[in-house]
Amino acid sequence: MNILALDTATENCSVALLIEGRLHATEELLGRGHAERILSMIDALLREARVGLTDLAAIAFGRGPGSFTGVRLAASVTQGLACGSGLGVVPVSDLRALAQRALELPAAPQRVLICSDARMHEVYWGCFERAPDGFATAVNEERVGSPTQILLPVTWTDALVPVAGVGSGFASYPELTATLPTSVFVVGERLLPRAAEIVRLAAPEVAGGRVFRPEQALPVYLRDDVARPASASH
Repeated sequence: MNILALDTATENCSVALLIEGRLHATEELLGRGHAERILSMIDALLREARVGLTDLAAIAFGRGPGSFTGVRLAASVTQGLACGSGLGVVPVSDLRALAQRALELPAAPQRVLICSDARMHEVYWGCFERAPDGFATAVNEERVGSPTQILLPVTWTDALVPVAGVGSGFASYPELTATLPTSVFVVGERLLPRAAEIVRLAAPEVAGGRVFRPEQALPVYLRDDVARPASASH
């Protein structure tokens, strides 16, 4: 089973290929210019792995939340590639992808709180824990809001069970840790989502036939008012 994945939701522009269980991946930290780089990165990785789009089973992408422009870019590129090659698509949450990356850190706990900087003094956040199959599974709905208004699930009230705090929100808003229980410890405030985890999370979906038509490669922003005045940003 061969799957291509791409992600442009953050400054980490990344592409990954899962070729018969073997992972090929590349990423670049870009302040801007994702649109100019993503297609050439995809082409280079396909050539490196010696496969073409027609050799793939599906295309996965980071569907957000993240940068409005970046999330929209990933969805549109995925749509275009899938339409042209007759492939199905698999949307994967960027918060879940980051949680999966966190769960694979050395001595990682079973529970992860993801807080990604959403600008405008807000964070995209969600709670995840390790499922029996080893993959990150969501415990609550993904949300966007003030860094001081995050609530852990009621099932996570045991202070003796650690929760890893991961994501750029912890670096951007120090007040995050002041309002969270002592069970939360920050381990990855600089970590970003990437296609390497997206492609692995997509594999069970593809194997189970849970793929979508190209036109269903839709972005998830979480924030409805994606175009607030610049004065509202921090």
